[in-house]
Amino acid sequence: MNHDDIAAPHQLDQRLARNRLSRRDTLWLFAAASSLGGLSSGCSTSPVTGKKILVGMSRADERAVDKEHAPHQFSADLGVVQDAAVNNYVADVLQRLRPQAQRQDVSFSARVLNANYVNAYTFPAGTMGVTRGIMLEMQDEAQLAALLGHEMGHVNARHSAQSQGQELITTAALFGLSVALSDSKWSPLIDLGGQIGASALLARYSRSHEREADALGQKYMVAAGYPAQGMTQLHELLLATEKGKPNILETMFSSHPLSQERRDTAARLAETAYAASLSRPNGRERYMDSTAGLRRLQPAVLACQNGETALSRKQLPEAERQFAAALRHTPTDYAANLRMAQCKHAMGKLPEARRYAQTAREIYPQEAQAVKLTASVRLAQNDPAGALADLQQFDRLLPGDAGAVFLKGVANEGLGQRQAAAKYFAQYLKSEADDPAAKYAKKRLADWGMKP
Repeated sequence: MNHDDIAAPHQLDQRLARNRLSRRDTLWLFAAASSLGGLSSGCSTSPVTGKKILVGMSRADERAVDKEHAPHQFSADLGVVQDAAVNNYVADVLQRLRPQAQRQDVSFSARVLNANYVNAYTFPAGTMGVTRGIMLEMQDEAQLAALLGHEMGHVNARHSAQSQGQELITTAALFGLSVALSDSKWSPLIDLGGQIGASALLARYSRSHEREADALGQKYMVAAGYPAQGMTQLHELLLATEKGKPNILETMFSSHPLSQERRDTAARLAETAYAASLSRPNGRERYMDSTAGLRRLQPAVLACQNGETALSRKQLPEAERQFAAALRHTPTDYAANLRMAQCKHAMGKLPEARRYAQTAREIYPQEAQAVKLTASVRLAQNDPAGALADLQQFDRLLPGDAGAVFLKGVANEGLGQRQAAAKYFAQYLKSEADDPAAKYAKKRLADWGMKP
């Protein structure tokens, strides 16, 4: 279903004026906003092949996309893990690959994220995210080097810019509230139909781009001293995971098409062009030592994966049970507390939702998603003043979120502050979004006799 088909609940404005929002109202409000922005286009030379390529972003555009959008995607993926050892380790492996890059002007960086699904991605100027889900699937450093090398390949070959130029993506879309809008009742589940992850912020690569990134990544890792079969094994574990737990890989498949052919190509290159590398150590012991803290969370992450799958299927009691299992294992896990809060919110258990969201905020005060969720719960509890305070805190943590702008308008409307509400609705409409939130904002401004 198209976003435009999701209209605001009937007489929402009247209930808001009386501070009598229903659960469906607040779930719709939490879902309703997005912000879009265009980029420039033209021709450039591939840093890898030296040939002319059609691109939709200049190098300055690429840097701007990373700076503006990476923080929002990282937050959607529940923030950087609070484990300095594992982040330093991944950064160290990336720096070992760095001298092989064709683009020495790029400041590559990588962070491990709290997302439970299996994926890794990069923004066009080299800002990478690696989920804890995929970190727990990999078994050695050679596989990690293959993963990071593959993402470096996308950056060096300017695949995001090419995708933009070929109109495979039309915008670097920032979804301030990335949600499954096909059924507003399930909106706060935050796009769990395919698990949380790489959204329209990120390019969807073509199969030819994936093949080129594979080849470049395998070249980089071998030049850095790793055995080439790390790339083969990475493909094998992803294909095996797809067969056993397809839901946690759905987002990765949408942005990084996988195939047996890619695995076979990597194996052939490992056995021929890179045969001399096969006897090199794969770094398993270092990988296991460096990810030991993360691996202690594995039962909680597995339970979260199961809970997110249940949410995607609208099986709320089962999701609740799985998140409870995750919290029994690791009561202080930010992701588990946040997911439980979202589940309780969808079930209409608002005091419990607020308690879990507040716990998440205390565990990870620098991360913004629990703050936004608390604001949504406060709106559901008919506390627009509290919601507005939370949204202001959210904006301090993660500025530039269009969804927060829209919700500030809603909260001010609930407070009877029509001028302030109109200001935020007009600000939201400047994003030129054409979505349910924009339609609601336009309607309210029209009802009040004000221009956007």
